[in-house]
Amino acid sequence: MKHKGVKVRRNDPCPCGSGLKYKKCCLNRETIGDAAQNRDLYHKKYNIRLKEEKDIEGIRRAGVVALSTLDLVASQITPGITTDDINTLVHDFTIQNGAIPAPLNYRGFPKSVCVSVNEVICHGIPGNRVLKDGDIVNVDVTPILNGYYADTNKTFFVGTPGPDAQKIVTVAGMCLKMGMAAVRPGNRIGDIGWAIQTYAEGQGCSVVREFVGHGVGFEFHEAPQVPHYGRQGEGILMIPGMVFTIEPMINLGKKELNVLSDNWTAVTRDGSLSAQFEQTILVTETGYESLTPFDL
Repeated sequence: MKHKGVKVRRNDPCPCGSGLKYKKCCLNRETIGDAAQNRDLYHKKYNIRLKEEKDIEGIRRAGVVALSTLDLVASQITPGITTDDINTLVHDFTIQNGAIPAPLNYRGFPKSVCVSVNEVICHGIPGNRVLKDGDIVNVDVTPILNGYYADTNKTFFVGTPGPDAQKIVTVAGMCLKMGMAAVRPGNRIGDIGWAIQTYAEGQGCSVVREFVGHGVGFEFHEAPQVPHYGRQGEGILMIPGMVFTIEPMINLGKKELNVLSDNWTAVTRDGSLSAQFEQTILVTETGYESLTPFDL
């Protein structure tokens, strides 16, 4: 469920409307300095909508609902419950708090939350799968509150984890922490992926390529895409007002995946465990702020 942007080629007309070719106009033009002009430039060049203070506060409030939802789930995770039980918890709590669960009916997704167990990387559809002692389960929530979206997820232990479960959950959490540490004005989107990939592969794990972070706030998925792999110093320049998710999907085995016949559920091809943590991140004047903060 990731945003796919339209790539502007060097010889295409520049999206800023100047009438010049992109390579002769905004290709090498990053920021102007004035906040209003930067908003206009980033919208035209990248389809990125920078957030103003009122928008940031709206996303932050949606983030409070998202985190409270995950806290409720954490209190109920135990061997014997089904993934659909988690869906019921999330759906009811979201509605009770005046919000709307964004996943429900999004591009045909049939439930209010993604619940991904063990080898499921992401987009697990809640159903009758029973959680067992030693499982890991990722719960990914996105409430819409007063028109604003906040997106976050955590991977939980079910009962007593084994060493493989402990390793992959620890590495996935640290990957998010490393990615967030790379967020600051003047750095580039590629710096985030480079930090994550370097750490994950150094721990003998792999980074999923097919699913990436994304802009969020006004819509469920916006520009830019935020890969969790890449090269340092490449990609879009980060500037204040950008809001996006960082949500690295880390596999204990190889990075390859399969999508099941439901056209949603992504699983590791080799059957290895996969874990993920996600936060919604704001680029500030001096670094970043998580709008869905939790300890890692």
